[in-house]
Amino acid sequence: MNRGYKISRKFHSDRKKFYQQIFHLRTRSIQGASALHPVGAFGRPQSRVIRYTNDVAATRHEIGFDSEQLRQARELVLRYGWNATAYQIINPGIELWFSSICEAVVGFVRAHNTLVVAGAPICARERLADVAAEFEGAAWRDGKRVCYFGAEARLESLYRGATTHSMVLLGAQPTWRPLNWLKIISHRASLRAQLNRARNKSVSVSEWPSPQAAGHPALQYCLQEWLAARGLPPMHFLVEPQTLERLADRRVFVAELKGQVVGFLVASPVPLRNGWLVEQIIRGRWAPNGTAELMIDAAVRAMAEEKSEYVTLGLSPLSRRAAISQEENPLWLRWLLSWAQAHGRRFYNFDGLDSFKTKFQPERWEPVFAIFNAPHFSPAALYAIAEAFTKGSPIRTVASALLKAAQTEAGWFADRFRITDKQNA
Repeated sequence: MNRGYKISRKFHSDRKKFYQQIFHLRTRSIQGASALHPVGAFGRPQSRVIRYTNDVAATRHEIGFDSEQLRQARELVLRYGWNATAYQIINPGIELWFSSICEAVVGFVRAHNTLVVAGAPICARERLADVAAEFEGAAWRDGKRVCYFGAEARLESLYRGATTHSMVLLGAQPTWRPLNWLKIISHRASLRAQLNRARNKSVSVSEWPSPQAAGHPALQYCLQEWLAARGLPPMHFLVEPQTLERLADRRVFVAELKGQVVGFLVASPVPLRNGWLVEQIIRGRWAPNGTAELMIDAAVRAMAEEKSEYVTLGLSPLSRRAAISQEENPLWLRWLLSWAQAHGRRFYNFDGLDSFKTKFQPERWEPVFAIFNAPHFSPAALYAIAEAFTKGSPIRTVASALLKAAQTEAGWFADRFRITDKQNA
């Protein structure tokens, strides 16, 4: 193939059958349903049939590595997952709660006396209100608030105008119908130029089977290069970088330059939309310009060939492209986020990320929210969200980033000083 990426015909056929099975899993009944209906709210497994106590504090261990719970959560995600972030609840560091009233799971992390939920409860749409109320009740009994981060239209419509909950607009996520991708690319000369730039540098993209990609040293090395170049220490929660050990159902597209891995893309299923979330786009140190665009192009083309109906690049924080005004956010939050957007570019380039996603000419921008189970969205809720991503004190994380930036600039200054001395010698 001459598009800069390659997928073997047999592998493509096998993947098509595999993902057809994934997207049809939700149509069959889940065996052993009693194991998915524990008798309480939060707790520690007591035997192979998992049981829970009614106390959040009863479990302080890392649930993310319990294979039985992961299996149950995965089955529920593949059957009911509608939020773009649904599959991410199986990522390391996210705890799992199972409903006692129906087939449902919630993925969350603990932060600042708040349970920060990944997206929304995963369940049948008609049970969403019941499951959210059950989860919030369990949290309330342990003195915790609940904040749904990354909530989309279903949960937003449930609490819009409610006096018991408050919500803020986080930004928007761009979406496409993969079958329209070729037409979009054909009308974007600048994007085609970027793709050709990478192809002309001999970059090729291929889809790797999960067993090959899982823990592959070349991918891990590429990931470490990418993390080392970030302005902030590694983030977690819904931007967890360590996904290469949990690739079941995910797809991995790898960019290579003359046989050397220079980047990779990880896509996670969004089952109820027959679609995909591009969860990670990793570029190594030696990736030529256009590598990220080429990986996205290869992935979406492959999804189109398999008749997928939805793909998103995920949340673009602070984006104003959703058809909802940010004037609905509290004044203090609008001021704070505007300041971060203007002055935090060293650590996170909000505008740059938004521009990158925009150049692919999204067909739609979906609003994304944070919903807090209190009448007013407070600074404490924002701090809890920040703590969920930093997996510790956000203040300490920023201080560490500032120290790293100072050390980097000191190194640049020393290099310039040495060069000047040599020129004057």
